[in-house]
Amino acid sequence: MWSSRPLFDFHVILSVTALLVTVGLVMVLSSSSVESFVSSGSPYARFLPQAMYAAIGAVVFVATVRVSTQTMRALAPWLLGIAGVLLVLVLIPGIGVEQMGARSWFVVAGISFQPSEFAKVALVVWCAHLLATYLSAGVDVNNALKPLALVSVIVMALVVLQRDLGTMITIGIIVMSVLWFGGFRGRYVAAITITGVVASLVLGLTAGYRSDRIKAFMNPELDPQGLNYQTIQAKYALANGGVFGTGLGQSDAKWSYLPQSHNDFIFAVIGEELGFVGAFLLIALFAIVLLIGMRISQRSTDPFLRILAATSTTWIVLQAFINMAYVVGLIPVTGLQLPLISAGGTSMITTMMMFGFIAHAALREPEALASLHSGAGRWMRTLFGRPAEHRPAPRARAERRPADSRQATRRPSREPARTSRRTAEQKMHSSSRRARR
Repeated sequence: MWSSRPLFDFHVILSVTALLVTVGLVMVLSSSSVESFVSSGSPYARFLPQAMYAAIGAVVFVATVRVSTQTMRALAPWLLGIAGVLLVLVLIPGIGVEQMGARSWFVVAGISFQPSEFAKVALVVWCAHLLATYLSAGVDVNNALKPLALVSVIVMALVVLQRDLGTMITIGIIVMSVLWFGGFRGRYVAAITITGVVASLVLGLTAGYRSDRIKAFMNPELDPQGLNYQTIQAKYALANGGVFGTGLGQSDAKWSYLPQSHNDFIFAVIGEELGFVGAFLLIALFAIVLLIGMRISQRSTDPFLRILAATSTTWIVLQAFINMAYVVGLIPVTGLQLPLISAGGTSMITTMMMFGFIAHAALREPEALASLHSGAGRWMRTLFGRPAEHRPAPRARAERRPADSRQATRRPSREPARTSRRTAEQKMHSSSRRARR
C-alpha cells in the first residue's frame, strides 16, 4: 500500500508545508494589494516582505531537518535562556515597542521581531528534552512536573505582562500537549487544565480590550459599527463567497471593509474569493497535518522526537482551528494568526521551524532510516542530509581482531619451525662430536 512506503510520512509533510506556504503567499498578495497600493503606491508592499520571510523560513525548515537530534537537545536549555532574556528586554520602555495594544515587539531598522514566538519554540524543545531525559533514565515522568510547571509559569507571566492573550493561549496549548503526550497522571492534567481555563477567564475579564472581545462574542448584534464590526464584516465576506467564491482577487472585504484582512482575518477573504470549497480544502490540509503528525509521533522510537512531533502538531493545528473558529464567530477573537497563511514574518519563520520538527522526526522513523541506508532518496540526502542516527560503525573497527587472538593464531604456525630448527642443530652437534672421537 502507498501509505506503507518508508518515506511516505516525510513526503506528505513536506508537500503539505509547501502547499500551505504557496496558498499563504497567494492570499496575502490578494488580501493586501488594495491597502498596500493606497499606503505605498505598490500592491506588492506587503507581499514582497512575506515572500522574503517565506524564503528564510524554507532555509530554517531545511536546517531543522538536517541538524542532529543530539545537537537539538544540547541547545534546548540555551534556547530557553535566550528566550527568557528577550521576553524581559521587550518589557523595558525604549527597547520593546507597543503595537496593537501589546508590548511584544522589537523593531530594528524597520524590521519587527516578536520574541514571544521564539519563546514558544524554545519552550517546546526544552519540554520535550526534559521529559525525554526522565524517560530515558527510567525515572517517573511525574517528577518532572515541578521544573516544567515553574518554567511554564514564568514564561506565561512574562507574556501576560506584554498583554498578549493570544500568545498566552498558545503557550497553554503547548504545556497541555506536553503533559498529555508525556504520559503524566490524569489528575495532574485535569487540575492544570482547569487552572488554565480559570486564569484565562480572569485575564479576559480584567483588561478592557479583552473584556470587549468577550462582550462582543456574547452579544453578536451589539455595536455593529464598534465592538462587533470586524466579526460582522468577516461573516459578510464568508456569506458573499457562497460555494465557489467570487474568484481569486475579487474580494470586496479587502477594500478597507475588513480590518486585518491580510492577517488575523485572512480566512474570511479565502472564504469570499474561493468559497466554501476553498475554505474546506484549507481545513483539509490542516487535518492532514494532524493525521500525519500524530502518525509520525507514534512511529518515533525516540521519546524526544515523539513528544516534539506530537506537541508541534497540536500547536499548529489547534492554532489554525482557533483562528478559523473566531473568524466564523464560534469563539471570541483571540488574535491568533492562521499558520503559514496570515501575514507576519516572525510567525512564518517559527511555524516553518515547527513543521521542520515534524519532518525531522519523520526522516528518523526506523523504516525511513533503513530506506536511506539502502541508498533510496538520493535527492533527499543531498538536500536534507543523511541522518547520523542511521550511520553504522566503520567495518574496519568492527572486524579488527584483538591482539591476543592474532597472537594465538600465529603461535601454532611458528612453533613447528622453531622445533625443526632446534632438532637440526642438535643433530649437527651430535655428528661433530662423533667425528672428534
